[in-house]
Amino acid sequence: MTAIFSGSRAMVSGQLTRHQLRTRFEAVHPDVYVAEFAELTLADRARAAQLWSKGRGVVAGVAASALHGARWVDDDTPVELIWRNQHAPRGVITRNERIRDDEVTTVDGVTLTTTARTALDLGTHLDRDDAVTRLDALAHATGISAADVEPLLVRHRGARGVRRARDAIALMDAGGTSPKETWLRLLVLDAGLPIPRPQLMVHNGDHYPLAYLDLGWERYRVAAEYDGDQHRKDRKQYLKDISRLRMLERLGWTVVRVVAEDHPLDVLGRIRTALTDRGYREA
Repeated sequence: MTAIFSGSRAMVSGQLTRHQLRTRFEAVHPDVYVAEFAELTLADRARAAQLWSKGRGVVAGVAASALHGARWVDDDTPVELIWRNQHAPRGVITRNERIRDDEVTTVDGVTLTTTARTALDLGTHLDRDDAVTRLDALAHATGISAADVEPLLVRHRGARGVRRARDAIALMDAGGTSPKETWLRLLVLDAGLPIPRPQLMVHNGDHYPLAYLDLGWERYRVAAEYDGDQHRKDRKQYLKDISRLRMLERLGWTVVRVVAEDHPLDVLGRIRTALTDRGYREA
């Protein structure tokens, strides 16, 4: 018996009695059971939601992005299903939307939206910053680009949220490796500063990578980097960061380091000053 199963089917097939079902297993959704005290991953919960829909729902949105390999998705994230049933159980969101056969695929036995349709749904249903954060993670995991989503934007034009999706998808960048890096990139773009390049490779003239910068302006030799907790808590990482920073400074780079406690206006001020000192002039 699989970890997630239909209780009624298990009883009809004789695998379990009603007493065994009630005492040894836990209901995830109506008629959907798992072993008691089981810890479910998001993939497990997606299978459970699809089983609840009797195989008719298509996993979409953030859950679909995670099944495609996108990071930064918690296991308790609601599972979105494209399905007409509006009486979804807790932890499941259903959406009555049009979807074509070529917008559906299968990953590890779960029916879900293709990467392109997933990108469209992320842009449609999330606000811009959340959408771009999820889109960056999806693009980093799969390599999908705005050009790959364009046919679906045209196909579904006029539908609610598609115009907003187009704006978010235009900002999608596979170079983003974390939500905070995306936040920093959007902060810079919204301020009208020059467009930075995510994960810019630094080399010494021979194209052998010496470092990768979160955001970089190669023309000005200025970088902006977000320092997460691991830089503070891990002594080995901390020393490695110091050595890396000294190397970049020797190569002529100015690195603006950003931490969670920084105010956005302070961050922008430091980046603007660094760029101006290197010759940038605002129009």
